Amino acid sequence: MQGITQIGYPRKVKLYLAAIAPTRSRAKSSPAAALAADYLARAAHYLSCQSQSHPSEAALLDWLDRQSARSAPVLILLDSRGKQLSSEDFAAHLGRLRDSGTQSVVLAIGPHDGWSAAARARASLILSFGNITLPHELARVVLAEQIYRALTILAGHPYHSGH
Repeated sequence: MQGITQIGYPRKVKLYLAAIAPTRSRAKSSPAAALAADYLARAAHYLSCQSQSHPSEAALLDWLDRQSARSAPVLILLDSRGKQLSSEDFAAHLGRLRDSGTQSVVLAIGPHDGWSAAARARASLILSFGNITLPHELARVVLAEQIYRALTILAGHPYHSGH
């Protein structure tokens, strides 16, 4: 049954956890990177999930423009000025995207100086984990865990106990 997830949904949606990370970033072998990779590997049991780094916002937007599919990727930006959602609401949002035939969703952690007006205008959602600013590596872990949590909520898996 290739192409079918454990919960019976076709593997149509691809999730990308993208980050703006200049090449001087030390990230790939850190404990935080390993933890984020672990959560994305768990999430991949439900949907295709990949992690990406881009050297600049312009490089991310260029990559988005080059994606060939029936529809453009849905872009969700992380920003402390964005909308705060509960885990359940985030799961419901991803579920609606999945069920509407969206082919790819890009959840992106921004540059150190924040997202440009052009990037913000392109996003379908600007998401916040609160008013705090997180280091990129920690934001990547939190986002990867929330992706996994959202997919387990949608699957009715007991990982999320509702608190």
